[in-house]
This record gives sequence, C-alpha cells and structure tokens, in this order.
Amino acid sequence: MQWRDRDHTQGNLWVSLAVLALPLLAQSAGGVAFQLIDLGFVSRLGEDATTAVVVTNQALRQAFFMLVMGASFGAQGLIARKVGEGRREDAEHVAGQVVLLGAFVSLAAGALGIALAPALLDGLHVSEAVHAIAVPYARWVFALNFGFVFLFLFNAILQGAGDSTTPLVISLVQSGVSLFAEWVLIFGHLGAPALGVQGVVLGLAAGQLVGGAMALRVLFRGRSRVHLRAHHVKPDPSVIRSIVVLSWPPAIQMIGGFLVNVVFIRRVGELGADAQAAYAIGLRLSMVGPMLAFPIAGSASVLVGQGLGSGNVPRAWRALRVGLTVHVALLWTLAAVLALFRGPIMNAFASDPEVIAIGSELLLFQAATFAAWAFFFVFMRALQGAGDVAVPMLLGLGNSLLLTIPLGLWMSSDTGLGWGPRGIFAAQAIGSWSITTLTGLWLATGRWTRRARALAASMGA
Repeated sequence: MQWRDRDHTQGNLWVSLAVLALPLLAQSAGGVAFQLIDLGFVSRLGEDATTAVVVTNQALRQAFFMLVMGASFGAQGLIARKVGEGRREDAEHVAGQVVLLGAFVSLAAGALGIALAPALLDGLHVSEAVHAIAVPYARWVFALNFGFVFLFLFNAILQGAGDSTTPLVISLVQSGVSLFAEWVLIFGHLGAPALGVQGVVLGLAAGQLVGGAMALRVLFRGRSRVHLRAHHVKPDPSVIRSIVVLSWPPAIQMIGGFLVNVVFIRRVGELGADAQAAYAIGLRLSMVGPMLAFPIAGSASVLVGQGLGSGNVPRAWRALRVGLTVHVALLWTLAAVLALFRGPIMNAFASDPEVIAIGSELLLFQAATFAAWAFFFVFMRALQGAGDVAVPMLLGLGNSLLLTIPLGLWMSSDTGLGWGPRGIFAAQAIGSWSITTLTGLWLATGRWTRRARALAASMGA
C-alpha cells in the first residue's frame, strides 16, 4: 500500500500525520466502541460486578499497563529514529529485543498478579461483595496478560516504523472476536456456561489470541515495514539496556498517574459505595478521551522522532505544531460533549440516582481535564519521541505526589474543604493543568532536540 510505505522524513507533514493518525484513530474509535459495549455487558451484571471489573482494570492492571506503555514509548521512539536515520536492519533488531523484553515482563507480572491479587484489593478499601468478585477476576486478568502485552508492543513497533494501517486491521479483528466471545461467555449463549465477570477476561483473551497470531504472521513473514528473523530475537544485552533506559522513565512518570487513581479509588471508597461506583464508571468513561486523542499524539511523536533521526530539527518542530493543532481540536470537542451530555451519559451505565448525580459531577471536572490533556499528550509524546524522558518523568511524578494527591485528600476531607467526592474530582483537574504547564515550559526550552542528537551519538549513529 502506497500510504503504508510513505517516507515521513520528507513531504507534507499534514499528509504524513493523516497517513499515520487516521488508521490509529479508526483503531481507537473501535476501541472506544469496544469499551462502551464491554461496559454495557458488565453493567448488566450489577453495580458490584461493574465496580469489581473497573477497579481491577483501573488500579491493579493499570500499574502493569504503565510498565508496558513505558516500554512501548521507548521502543517506538528508538525505532522511529533508526528508521529516520535509514538504518532499517537496526530498527528490526530493536523490534526483536522489544518482543523478548515483553515476554519477560508478561511472565513476571502474571506471577505477581496471581499471588498478590487479594492483598492488593484489600488495600483499595472495596466492599466485601466487590472483593469476592474482583479476586478471581484479577487473577484471570494477570494470568492471561500475554496477549495484551504482545499486541501493545506490536503496535508500537509498527507505528515507530511508520505503519499504522496493519495494526488497525488486526485490532478490528481482535475486537470483533473478543466482543462475540464475551457475549457468549458472560451470559451463557450458544450453549456455553454463563461465567459472569470471568467471561469478560476469557472473551478478551480469545480475541487477543487471534490478534496475536495474526501479528506474529505479519512480523515474521515480512509483510510489514519491520521484518523479524531468528537472529533479531537472540538476546542482545546492549540493545535491551538501551530500550530499558528509554522505557523506565515514561513508565515511572505514568505510574504517578496510577498512584493518583489508587489513592483516590480508596478515598472514594471511604466516602461510600455510591461514590466508589460513580468514580469507577467515570474512570472507565474517561478513557474515551485518551483512546481517541493518543493516536494523534503518538503520530506526532513518530514524526518528531523521524525528523530528528534524519537531522531535520525544524521539521521536528513543525511536526509538533501540526500535531497540537489537530489534537487540541479533537479533545476540546470531546470535553464539550462530556460537559453538555454528562447526565444522559451516566444514565446509560447506572440506575441509582445518587450514583448518576455523583458521576455527572465527575464528568464535568473530567471535561476540564480533557481540555488540559489536549496539550499535555502531544507535549509528553514529542519529548519521548526525541528521547528526552528524565525531566518529564520527574515533573510528572512530582506533580502527582506533591500536588494532586495531597490536594485531593485535603479538599475531600472534613478537616480540609469538606467537599467529599467533588474534592477528588477537582484535584485531578487542577493536577492535569499543572503538569501540562510544567511540561510545556520544559518543551519550550528546546533541549529535547539536543538530547536526541546526544542519544544518537551514544548509540553509534
């Protein structure tokens, strides 16, 4: 396909952004549809089941998700710069090491998650009913995490090389299989046993198994911009070390956001079951914004990385501006929809009037957060595409631990402002604007362009 093989180090940046982002947007739109249908399935099992699934996914699984996402950011940026430098064989070698690293992370996380699930859920202050549902569900999630890990890293590998079309095709097949399998296994259709929440994770794993098989075929049959061969997956400690160096700061940075969710999930649990149920649904719905907008930020990151890899710093700056223009327009539109239709949105996923009222207020604050994320995601991904990961990590972690969490606890407590759940929601919005401002100021210094040149020199470019 001509667009799949486009050289993104030259030519019109708007066209390059469209070529990279449109398939990813379609993939994310499918992901949003999947999330909403999946949430609809789970909500039919009751509010305890919904809370158990969402708390597990947004708290326990989220920490693991952040590690994998950090690895994907490091891999994508490194592969993008290798492609920009014209070093395709080196990019393929990096991709093979990413697959090996992902296998190790998957095995370690699976073992830890199975063993520690009960203790971790105890720490989230969930009700006994939710705990009883969540423990076996969490163990299944961690036991079957390999499909999620591999497909996430597969997407990062191909996107770094400039191919976002192939991941779209595989994602659509995976989502269709997963939803069908969930429908069958959750409710016991077509003669299958009705497994309830266990059917959620088994259905998802079925889709990931099919998608993973397709992805392996693509990588090893040479039908993509990255072609893996046996020697690429032979362990190379120096390359693995380079990937880890670029991956752990973004992972730590995002774990700061995970800690915010964990602390606040526990805090709203102390404020009552209705508050926790509303917060759980709101967290799931809040993923719609990143899922639709992150493809644009990620595409801008690829263009920045390939521009710097080819030695064209002005093009990298222009790629940043182009990405921001589109990203802001999309997320501000989503923020307006969330604010204006928050009541009907919550009504679609909850029946308790108190849960709907609390959740509607949460979505209003979430709209303010989306307005900040419109800038932040592009700022963060551009820096990561350039290999500048240490300072953004410190800013993000400090913002979470020193501002957002203390502010939320103070605003929600009787000894502080006494706002209850509203204090949690407001603190998250304030924290989002704070980290956006700090990251933007660092980006404006331009040091990330020098960091990219230094990194290339250190790796023998």
